[in-house]
Amino acid sequence: MRRAIASSWRCGVTTVSADGSDGRPAAGRVPEFFVLGQPKSGTTALFEMLRTHPQIFMPARKEPRFFASEMYHRDPPRPGGTPKTLDEYLSWFEDARPNQRVGEASPWYLWSRAAAGRIADVQPAARLIAIVREPASLLRSLHLEFVQLYVEKETDFKKAMALEEPRRRGRHIPRYTYWPQMLQYAEHVRTTEQLRRYHAVFPREQMLTLIYDDFRDDNPTAVRRVLRFLDVDETLPVEMREANPTVRVRASRLHDALHSISVGTGPTSLALKEAIKSVTPRRLRHHLVRTTKERLLYADPEPVDEEFMLSLRRRFKPEVVRLSEYLGRDLVSLWGYDDLG
Repeated sequence: MRRAIASSWRCGVTTVSADGSDGRPAAGRVPEFFVLGQPKSGTTALFEMLRTHPQIFMPARKEPRFFASEMYHRDPPRPGGTPKTLDEYLSWFEDARPNQRVGEASPWYLWSRAAAGRIADVQPAARLIAIVREPASLLRSLHLEFVQLYVEKETDFKKAMALEEPRRRGRHIPRYTYWPQMLQYAEHVRTTEQLRRYHAVFPREQMLTLIYDDFRDDNPTAVRRVLRFLDVDETLPVEMREANPTVRVRASRLHDALHSISVGTGPTSLALKEAIKSVTPRRLRHHLVRTTKERLLYADPEPVDEEFMLSLRRRFKPEVVRLSEYLGRDLVSLWGYDDLG
């Protein structure tokens, strides 16, 4: 795709003209900043807080995922879906005012091997925000979310981690998983490598890396740091939020049944879905599904398997040492990797 880019960070306006794959020109506002990830590290809360700032525009929906081309495969059904063309992507930001800083949040951009180069190609002046988290706790939360989102079928975290190698060979892949490549759990915590991909195409001063512990323990201070980085008024009020809590699916068969009905997989499920649609307004259907999940499906996570978590910390200690050296922050001590027994 050939792009002509006009960009100014200070004025907060960036436009793109491009010849897309269909030969038509695309034009519109391109984000000036990106919340990259990691997943399960506070990106949803940060997104919700930043979009309350009057000098910032972020779309109502999180995660366009446009630059993570790996995620185009079997995209899950949702209103609008993942934008596949520049026109579709830019339409997410068409309501931004000229004096607003425009951004988006897609936590899979840090994991993606494609996103860094694609963002740099379209917006070389981008400001980038990453939040990094202790590997073992991140993967435990990620596994719970993958089960909730129908990416993962194995509800036992330890067993799911043990399936990495067979799945690399194409075995034990859940039939209806949206993103089978994401079930390589260890790939999500190659954090130093992920940051290096962005530093290879962006100056380091254009990237802010936060530690999840700092963000969790003192939201106001962390958010003010982000606002300074984005060059907007840090004294204006921002509503503190907590979002996307980790939950456990406790009724897997009901969970699967609701999913089958919602996407219409198979003739019986499709017929039932159409019957429900014919007699139930869309808003009521969504309310019923959400209420069923909250009351019957989800529960607080079960107690941590401390022995298995310890084995994961031992496995990922070399990465934590690398990341500590790369960021110049003693994460080994902060995350308790200096005394693993």
